[in-house]
Amino acid sequence: MAKIRVLIVDDSVVIRRLLTDELNKDPDIEVVGSAATGKIALSKIEQTPPDVVTMDIEMPEMDGLTAVSEIRKKNTRLPIIMFSTLSQRAARETLEALARGANDYVTKPSNVGSAALAIQRVREELLPKIKHLAQTHSGLSHSPPAPRISSANSLTVPAKGKSKSDRVDIVAIGVSTGGPNALAEVLPGIPKGFPVPIVIVQHMPPVFTKCLGERLSTKCQLPVAEGQPGDRVVPGSIWIAPGDYHMTVKRSGAEVVLAMNQDPPENSCRPAVDVLFRSVSQLYGPAVLAVVLTGMGQDGMRGAEVIREHGGAVFAQDEASSVVWGMPGAVVHAGLADKILPLSQVAGEIVRKVQAGRSPVFHPQPVTV
Repeated sequence: MAKIRVLIVDDSVVIRRLLTDELNKDPDIEVVGSAATGKIALSKIEQTPPDVVTMDIEMPEMDGLTAVSEIRKKNTRLPIIMFSTLSQRAARETLEALARGANDYVTKPSNVGSAALAIQRVREELLPKIKHLAQTHSGLSHSPPAPRISSANSLTVPAKGKSKSDRVDIVAIGVSTGGPNALAEVLPGIPKGFPVPIVIVQHMPPVFTKCLGERLSTKCQLPVAEGQPGDRVVPGSIWIAPGDYHMTVKRSGAEVVLAMNQDPPENSCRPAVDVLFRSVSQLYGPAVLAVVLTGMGQDGMRGAEVIREHGGAVFAQDEASSVVWGMPGAVVHAGLADKILPLSQVAGEIVRKVQAGRSPVFHPQPVTV
Protein backbone atom coordinates (compact mmCIF):
# COMPACT_ATOMS: atom_id res chain seq x y z
CA MET A 1 0.00 0.00 0.00
CA ALA A 2 1.44 3.37 -1.02
CA LYS A 3 2.27 5.75 1.80
CA ILE A 4 0.69 9.20 2.06
CA ARG A 5 3.32 11.72 1.03
CA VAL A 6 3.27 14.89 3.16
CA LEU A 7 4.99 18.25 2.67
CA ILE A 8 5.36 20.38 5.83
CA VAL A 9 5.41 24.17 5.37
CA ASP A 10 6.28 26.22 8.48
CA ASP A 11 8.89 28.85 9.27
CA SER A 12 9.50 27.35 12.74
CA VAL A 13 12.34 24.84 12.84
CA VAL A 14 10.84 23.38 16.03
CA ILE A 15 7.44 22.80 14.41
CA ARG A 16 8.94 21.32 11.25
CA ARG A 17 11.01 18.89 13.27
CA LEU A 18 8.15 17.95 15.58
CA LEU A 19 5.75 17.32 12.70
CA THR A 20 8.33 15.36 10.73
CA ASP A 21 9.16 13.11 13.68
CA GLU A 22 5.53 12.45 14.64
CA LEU A 23 4.16 11.93 11.15
CA ASN A 24 6.98 9.59 10.17
CA LYS A 25 6.11 7.35 13.11
CA ASP A 26 2.88 6.43 11.37
CA PRO A 27 3.42 3.51 8.95
CA ASP A 28 0.95 4.99 6.46
CA ILE A 29 2.72 8.36 6.16
CA GLU A 30 5.99 9.59 4.70
CA VAL A 31 7.19 13.19 5.07
CA VAL A 32 8.74 13.91 1.66
CA GLY A 33 9.93 17.42 2.42
CA SER A 34 9.63 20.60 4.42
CA ALA A 35 9.76 24.29 3.60
CA ALA A 36 10.24 27.46 5.64
CA THR A 37 8.32 29.74 3.24
CA GLY A 38 5.45 29.51 0.81
CA LYS A 39 7.80 30.24 -2.08
CA ILE A 40 10.02 27.26 -1.23
CA ALA A 41 6.90 25.12 -0.83
CA LEU A 42 5.74 25.91 -4.37
CA SER A 43 9.07 24.78 -5.73
CA LYS A 44 9.04 21.55 -3.69
CA ILE A 45 5.49 20.72 -4.78
CA GLU A 46 6.73 20.84 -8.39
CA GLN A 47 9.87 18.77 -7.65
CA THR A 48 8.37 16.14 -5.33
CA PRO A 49 4.57 16.18 -5.56
CA PRO A 50 3.00 15.40 -2.18
CA ASP A 51 -0.43 13.94 -1.44
CA VAL A 52 -1.11 16.43 1.39
CA VAL A 53 0.40 19.78 2.46
CA THR A 54 0.37 21.19 6.00
CA MET A 55 0.61 24.97 5.82
CA ASP A 56 1.54 27.64 8.38
CA ILE A 57 0.07 31.13 7.90
CA GLU A 58 2.67 33.65 9.03
CA MET A 59 5.92 33.10 7.11
CA PRO A 60 8.53 35.37 5.53
CA GLU A 61 8.83 35.96 1.78
CA MET A 62 5.48 34.32 0.98
CA ASP A 63 2.84 33.71 3.66
CA GLY A 64 0.40 30.82 3.84
CA LEU A 65 -2.54 32.72 2.37
CA THR A 66 -0.60 33.63 -0.76
CA ALA A 67 0.80 30.12 -1.01
CA VAL A 68 -2.68 28.59 -0.89
CA SER A 69 -3.82 30.91 -3.68
CA GLU A 70 -0.77 30.06 -5.80
CA ILE A 71 -1.19 26.32 -5.28
CA ARG A 72 -4.85 26.49 -6.29
CA LYS A 73 -3.95 28.19 -9.59
CA LYS A 74 -2.19 24.98 -10.68
CA ASN A 75 -3.70 22.24 -8.51
CA THR A 76 -7.32 22.30 -7.37
CA ARG A 77 -7.29 18.89 -5.71
CA LEU A 78 -4.12 18.81 -3.59
CA PRO A 79 -5.34 18.72 0.06
CA ILE A 80 -4.03 21.63 2.15
CA ILE A 81 -4.37 21.64 5.95
CA MET A 82 -3.67 24.93 7.68
CA PHE A 83 -1.67 24.58 10.93
CA SER A 84 -2.32 27.83 12.78
CA THR A 85 -2.25 29.23 16.31
CA LEU A 86 -5.38 29.70 18.41
CA SER A 87 -5.78 33.46 18.23
CA GLN A 88 -8.32 35.90 16.82
CA ARG A 89 -5.97 37.01 14.06
CA ALA A 90 -5.06 33.42 13.18
CA ALA A 91 -8.75 32.46 13.17
CA ARG A 92 -9.60 35.19 10.67
CA GLU A 93 -6.62 34.29 8.48
CA THR A 94 -7.46 30.58 8.65
CA LEU A 95 -11.02 31.27 7.52
CA GLU A 96 -9.60 33.34 4.67
CA ALA A 97 -7.28 30.44 3.77
CA LEU A 98 -10.27 28.10 3.65
CA ALA A 99 -12.10 30.55 1.40
CA ARG A 100 -9.05 30.57 -0.90
CA GLY A 101 -9.11 26.79 -1.22
CA ALA A 102 -7.51 25.19 1.84
CA ASN A 103 -9.37 22.05 2.88
CA ASP A 104 -9.10 22.04 6.67
CA TYR A 105 -7.10 23.30 9.62
CA VAL A 106 -5.61 22.25 12.95
CA THR A 107 -4.67 24.67 15.72
CA LYS A 108 -1.18 24.37 17.15
CA PRO A 109 -0.24 25.30 20.72
CA SER A 110 0.67 28.98 21.09
CA ASN A 111 3.62 27.91 23.22
CA VAL A 112 5.84 25.86 20.91
CA GLY A 113 7.74 24.73 24.00
CA SER A 114 4.73 22.63 24.99
CA ALA A 115 5.92 19.56 23.09
CA ALA A 116 3.52 17.16 24.79
CA LEU A 117 0.48 19.25 23.83
CA ALA A 118 1.76 19.70 20.28
CA ILE A 119 2.32 15.96 19.89
CA GLN A 120 -1.17 15.24 21.23
CA ARG A 121 -2.67 17.72 18.73
CA VAL A 122 -0.79 16.01 15.87
CA ARG A 123 -1.88 12.52 16.87
CA GLU A 124 -5.51 13.28 17.67
CA GLU A 125 -6.34 15.90 15.03
CA LEU A 126 -3.75 16.27 12.28
CA LEU A 127 -3.10 12.59 11.55
CA PRO A 128 -6.77 11.64 11.03
CA LYS A 129 -7.32 14.67 8.80
CA ILE A 130 -4.28 13.88 6.68
CA LYS A 131 -5.52 10.33 6.15
CA HIS A 132 -9.12 11.27 5.38
CA LEU A 133 -8.20 14.04 2.96
CA ALA A 134 -5.56 11.93 1.22
CA GLN A 135 -8.10 9.15 0.74
CA THR A 136 -10.81 11.50 -0.50
CA HIS A 137 -8.76 13.69 -2.83
CA SER A 138 -5.76 11.62 -3.84
CA GLY A 139 -7.34 8.21 -4.26
CA LEU A 140 -5.17 6.66 -1.55
CA SER A 141 -6.99 4.31 0.79
CA HIS A 142 -5.90 2.55 3.96
CA SER A 143 -9.35 1.20 4.82
CA PRO A 144 -12.13 -0.58 2.89
CA PRO A 145 -14.04 1.90 0.72
CA ALA A 146 -17.58 2.77 1.74
CA PRO A 147 -20.38 2.30 -0.77
CA ARG A 148 -20.59 5.38 -2.97
CA ILE A 149 -23.83 7.31 -2.98
CA SER A 150 -23.98 10.65 -4.74
CA SER A 151 -26.27 12.55 -7.04
CA ALA A 152 -26.15 15.45 -9.41
CA ASN A 153 -29.68 16.26 -8.32
CA SER A 154 -31.57 15.89 -5.06
CA LEU A 155 -32.42 12.30 -4.21
CA THR A 156 -35.41 11.38 -2.08
CA VAL A 157 -34.77 8.09 -0.28
CA PRO A 158 -36.83 5.84 1.98
CA ALA A 159 -35.90 6.78 5.55
CA LYS A 160 -36.55 4.98 8.81
CA GLY A 161 -39.85 6.08 10.29
CA LYS A 162 -42.11 8.72 8.80
CA SER A 163 -42.41 12.44 9.47
CA LYS A 164 -45.47 13.10 11.62
CA SER A 165 -45.82 16.70 10.48
CA ASP A 166 -44.83 18.74 7.45
CA ARG A 167 -44.45 21.86 9.60
CA VAL A 168 -40.91 23.02 10.44
CA ASP A 169 -40.37 25.35 13.41
CA ILE A 170 -36.57 25.14 13.62
CA VAL A 171 -33.69 24.17 11.32
CA ALA A 172 -30.62 22.53 12.93
CA ILE A 173 -27.41 22.12 10.92
CA GLY A 174 -24.39 19.95 11.75
CA VAL A 175 -21.09 20.31 9.87
CA SER A 176 -17.35 19.81 10.31
CA THR A 177 -14.52 19.46 7.76
CA GLY A 178 -15.24 21.77 4.85
CA GLY A 179 -17.94 23.47 6.90
CA PRO A 180 -17.01 27.16 6.67
CA ASN A 181 -17.17 27.08 2.87
CA ALA A 182 -20.30 24.91 2.89
CA LEU A 183 -22.06 27.32 5.24
CA ALA A 184 -20.86 30.25 3.11
CA GLU A 185 -22.71 28.68 0.18
CA VAL A 186 -25.86 27.55 1.99
CA LEU A 187 -26.67 30.38 4.40
CA PRO A 188 -26.69 33.28 1.87
CA GLY A 189 -29.45 31.36 0.09
CA ILE A 190 -31.77 31.69 3.10
CA PRO A 191 -33.87 34.81 2.43
CA LYS A 192 -35.01 37.69 4.60
CA GLY A 193 -38.33 36.98 6.27
CA PHE A 194 -37.38 33.34 6.92
CA PRO A 195 -39.99 32.30 9.48
CA VAL A 196 -37.95 29.94 11.69
CA PRO A 197 -34.64 30.07 13.56
CA ILE A 198 -31.49 28.23 12.46
CA VAL A 199 -29.04 26.71 14.95
CA ILE A 200 -25.67 25.31 13.87
CA VAL A 201 -22.88 23.18 15.25
CA GLN A 202 -19.65 23.63 13.31
CA HIS A 203 -16.74 21.72 14.84
CA MET A 204 -14.38 24.56 15.73
CA PRO A 205 -12.40 25.76 18.73
CA PRO A 206 -13.09 28.93 20.72
CA VAL A 207 -12.38 32.23 18.93
CA PHE A 208 -12.84 30.52 15.55
CA THR A 209 -16.62 30.17 15.97
CA LYS A 210 -17.01 33.87 16.81
CA CYS A 211 -14.95 34.87 13.77
CA LEU A 212 -16.94 32.47 11.60
CA GLY A 213 -20.21 34.02 12.72
CA GLU A 214 -18.92 37.52 11.99
CA ARG A 215 -17.65 36.48 8.55
CA LEU A 216 -20.89 34.73 7.58
CA SER A 217 -23.02 37.62 8.81
CA THR A 218 -21.44 39.88 6.17
CA LYS A 219 -22.52 37.47 3.42
CA CYS A 220 -26.04 36.55 4.55
CA GLN A 221 -29.49 38.07 4.43
CA LEU A 222 -30.06 36.98 8.05
CA PRO A 223 -27.94 37.92 11.08
CA VAL A 224 -25.40 35.24 12.05
CA ALA A 225 -23.73 35.17 15.46
CA GLU A 226 -21.97 32.93 17.93
CA GLY A 227 -24.62 31.79 20.39
CA GLN A 228 -24.59 32.96 23.99
CA PRO A 229 -26.52 31.61 26.99
CA GLY A 230 -29.96 33.20 27.16
CA ASP A 231 -30.10 34.34 23.52
CA ARG A 232 -33.74 34.22 22.37
CA VAL A 233 -34.31 31.66 19.63
CA VAL A 234 -36.44 33.77 17.31
CA PRO A 235 -37.33 33.38 13.62
CA GLY A 236 -35.02 34.86 11.03
CA SER A 237 -31.77 34.57 12.99
CA ILE A 238 -28.85 32.13 12.87
CA TRP A 239 -26.72 30.98 15.81
CA ILE A 240 -23.46 29.02 15.78
CA ALA A 241 -22.45 26.99 18.84
CA PRO A 242 -19.41 28.51 20.58
CA GLY A 243 -16.18 26.52 20.55
CA ASP A 244 -15.69 24.15 23.52
CA TYR A 245 -19.37 24.38 24.55
CA HIS A 246 -22.30 22.13 23.71
CA MET A 247 -25.27 24.23 22.61
CA THR A 248 -28.87 23.31 23.47
CA VAL A 249 -32.30 24.97 23.46
CA LYS A 250 -34.67 25.26 26.41
CA ARG A 251 -37.88 26.98 27.43
CA SER A 252 -37.75 30.11 29.55
CA GLY A 253 -41.32 31.14 30.30
CA ALA A 254 -43.04 31.65 26.97
CA GLU A 255 -39.74 31.89 25.07
CA VAL A 256 -37.12 29.49 23.78
CA VAL A 257 -33.53 30.42 24.60
CA LEU A 258 -30.06 29.03 24.02
CA ALA A 259 -28.15 27.23 26.75
CA MET A 260 -24.50 26.12 26.90
CA ASN A 261 -22.71 23.45 28.87
CA GLN A 262 -19.31 21.80 29.08
CA ASP A 263 -20.50 18.24 29.53
CA PRO A 264 -18.03 15.62 28.26
CA PRO A 265 -17.34 15.64 24.51
CA GLU A 266 -19.42 13.34 22.32
CA ASN A 267 -17.85 11.73 19.26
CA SER A 268 -14.66 13.46 20.53
CA CYS A 269 -16.38 16.80 19.84
CA ARG A 270 -17.50 19.77 21.91
CA PRO A 271 -19.68 21.28 20.57
CA ALA A 272 -21.31 18.10 19.28
CA VAL A 273 -24.03 17.88 16.66
CA ASP A 274 -25.72 14.98 18.46
CA VAL A 275 -26.23 17.14 21.57
CA LEU A 276 -27.91 19.93 19.59
CA PHE A 277 -30.04 17.53 17.54
CA ARG A 278 -31.34 15.74 20.66
CA SER A 279 -32.14 19.05 22.29
CA VAL A 280 -34.16 20.53 19.41
CA SER A 281 -35.98 17.24 18.97
CA GLN A 282 -37.00 17.12 22.62
CA LEU A 283 -38.33 20.69 22.49
CA TYR A 284 -39.82 20.91 19.00
CA GLY A 285 -40.85 17.28 18.43
CA PRO A 286 -41.76 16.56 14.79
CA ALA A 287 -41.32 20.21 13.74
CA VAL A 288 -37.53 19.86 13.25
CA LEU A 289 -35.55 19.88 10.02
CA ALA A 290 -31.99 18.62 10.55
CA VAL A 291 -29.33 19.11 7.88
CA VAL A 292 -26.03 17.22 8.00
CA LEU A 293 -23.28 18.65 5.82
CA THR A 294 -19.68 17.71 5.02
CA GLY A 295 -17.51 16.45 7.88
CA MET A 296 -15.32 13.69 9.26
CA GLY A 297 -16.65 11.02 11.60
CA GLN A 298 -20.30 10.34 12.36
CA ASP A 299 -21.35 13.12 14.73
CA GLY A 300 -24.99 13.86 14.02
CA MET A 301 -26.04 10.32 13.14
CA ARG A 302 -27.40 9.43 16.59
CA GLY A 303 -29.05 12.81 16.88
CA ALA A 304 -30.63 12.35 13.46
CA GLU A 305 -31.97 9.03 14.67
CA VAL A 306 -33.69 10.79 17.60
CA ILE A 307 -35.13 13.41 15.25
CA ARG A 308 -36.55 10.70 13.00
CA GLU A 309 -38.03 8.89 16.01
CA HIS A 310 -39.84 12.11 16.98
CA GLY A 311 -41.17 12.55 13.46
CA GLY A 312 -38.77 15.23 12.22
CA ALA A 313 -37.04 15.35 8.82
CA VAL A 314 -33.35 14.96 7.92
CA PHE A 315 -31.43 16.15 4.86
CA ALA A 316 -27.86 15.03 4.08
CA GLN A 317 -25.27 16.45 1.69
CA ASP A 318 -24.26 14.11 -1.12
CA GLU A 319 -20.82 12.54 -1.46
CA ALA A 320 -19.80 14.30 -4.67
CA SER A 321 -20.06 17.80 -3.18
CA SER A 322 -18.67 16.95 0.30
CA VAL A 323 -15.06 17.64 1.27
CA VAL A 324 -15.32 14.54 3.47
CA TRP A 325 -18.43 12.35 3.32
CA GLY A 326 -18.18 11.06 6.87
CA MET A 327 -21.00 12.73 8.79
CA PRO A 328 -23.59 12.90 6.00
CA GLY A 329 -22.51 9.47 4.76
CA ALA A 330 -23.16 7.96 8.19
CA VAL A 331 -26.67 9.44 8.18
CA VAL A 332 -27.36 8.12 4.68
CA HIS A 333 -26.03 4.61 5.38
CA ALA A 334 -28.11 4.43 8.56
CA GLY A 335 -31.23 5.06 6.47
CA LEU A 336 -32.00 8.34 8.23
CA ALA A 337 -31.92 10.82 5.33
CA ASP A 338 -35.17 12.00 3.75
CA LYS A 339 -33.15 13.67 0.98
CA ILE A 340 -29.56 13.47 -0.25
CA LEU A 341 -28.63 16.82 -1.76
CA PRO A 342 -25.77 18.44 -3.66
CA LEU A 343 -24.53 21.44 -1.68
CA SER A 344 -25.83 23.81 -4.35
CA GLN A 345 -29.41 22.65 -3.68
CA VAL A 346 -29.40 22.59 0.12
CA ALA A 347 -30.58 26.18 0.70
CA GLY A 348 -33.40 25.88 -1.83
CA GLU A 349 -34.64 22.61 -0.34
CA ILE A 350 -34.55 24.06 3.19
CA VAL A 351 -36.67 27.02 2.07
CA ARG A 352 -39.10 24.76 0.19
CA LYS A 353 -39.49 22.41 3.15
CA VAL A 354 -40.20 25.27 5.54
CA GLN A 355 -42.56 26.95 3.07
CA ALA A 356 -44.53 23.76 2.33
CA GLY A 357 -45.67 23.33 5.92
CA ARG A 358 -46.83 26.88 6.58
CA SER A 359 -50.21 28.49 6.13
CA PRO A 360 -50.48 31.07 4.78
CA VAL A 361 -47.65 30.12 2.47
CA PHE A 362 -44.35 31.81 3.27
CA HIS A 363 -43.22 34.02 0.37
CA PRO A 364 -39.46 34.60 0.70
CA GLN A 365 -38.06 37.95 -0.25
CA PRO A 366 -35.57 38.06 -3.15
CA VAL A 367 -32.02 37.19 -2.13
CA THR A 368 -29.25 39.66 -2.93
CA VAL A 369 -25.84 38.02 -2.65
